[in-house]
Amino acid sequence: MATATAPLGIYLAVPFCRSKCSFCNFASQVYAPGIYAEYAALLAREIALTAAATGSGGCDRRRVDTIYWGGGTPSLLPPPALAAILGVLGEHFQFEPDCEHTMEVAPGTLTPELLDLLPRLTPPVNRVSLGVQSFQDEETRAVGRLHRRSTVVDDIARLRAAGIANFNLDLIAGLPHQTPASWRESLGLALEQEPPHLSVYMLEVDDDSRLGHELLAGGVRYHAHHVPDDEAIADAYELAWERLAAAGRPGYEISNFAQPGAESRHNLKYWTRRPYLGFGVDAHSLVDAPLPARYANPDTLAAFSEPLRQGRLPRGAAAPVSARAAAEEFLFLGLRLARGLDREAIAAAAAPVPGYAEWLEPRFQAQLAAGLLEEHEGRIVLTPRGRLLSNRVFAEFLA
Repeated sequence: MATATAPLGIYLAVPFCRSKCSFCNFASQVYAPGIYAEYAALLAREIALTAAATGSGGCDRRRVDTIYWGGGTPSLLPPPALAAILGVLGEHFQFEPDCEHTMEVAPGTLTPELLDLLPRLTPPVNRVSLGVQSFQDEETRAVGRLHRRSTVVDDIARLRAAGIANFNLDLIAGLPHQTPASWRESLGLALEQEPPHLSVYMLEVDDDSRLGHELLAGGVRYHAHHVPDDEAIADAYELAWERLAAAGRPGYEISNFAQPGAESRHNLKYWTRRPYLGFGVDAHSLVDAPLPARYANPDTLAAFSEPLRQGRLPRGAAAPVSARAAAEEFLFLGLRLARGLDREAIAAAAAPVPGYAEWLEPRFQAQLAAGLLEEHEGRIVLTPRGRLLSNRVFAEFLA
């Protein structure tokens, strides 16, 4: 964990979407646009109350070097509301000159007014993450996306014209109707756009999403019977690792690929346990003062909004991060990175927990023997098979 003088990351959650994707298990929903401005005002109030609650010894006037708007679809907020939220942030935080400022954008939501505003904000939005998911119109339609391939290509051209050349493209391996040929074509079309960064996720199957529930039930709604099998999804993911690396965008984290120097600085805070503050519905935080602690906001709009309307923060006290929890987080987050963890750093993380290093070693050896981890010059990293089974690997290091 960084010291209390380390720059913070700021996460701003916007739980609104034009349509709810069938695979989505995030805390986002379709709401009438009339609520957008009210939510922005509540978000601004949460920021001010947080700064007042922590005082100068906590976050107030702390330096900020990354801002990330996630969702949901942050680009649905009215441009004046976006500017107002950043104005409140500016009253309580100090933005670093090179602040990385990212906004997630659904293709087709970049209005001329928004596109004109993004580079003029303080700090300017200098990075955009486009939720493309696929360059195949049949696949995007099947999961409820509203854009077409041509929408994405047009949005990228407009972003570049506005001076925002640093962008990410999200892709999902395993969408309904996806075939090896269509996946290869999606990867090729994505690379034709010359993105500095790409994220590739394997379709998650859990009952927190409509598609996941239908898959687990063996049904056919939401095109569930056209979802590729696990082996095909794994093959697609491995192909992405090979093809993106060959195109100068190697994987630096389980799901993330970038040209050298274009890695997401904000997301790296999560994986390296740097401090960040989250605002909005279902936002999480890791604070470092006075001691390392985590807290999370409610995951529904109603539970988030009501306390703020009454002038109270929507969350309880932060939960201290124990030495054991910190060591476990260090391991399973650090192993997500392609560079892995070196033995000296592992020993330092384990040292505050009596007996933890001795408890760990046989588990490392078992994962090495199983071919899920490998060791090179004192660094332990996931193997290609280990990336596919990463949750199984991480579970071995949790009490």
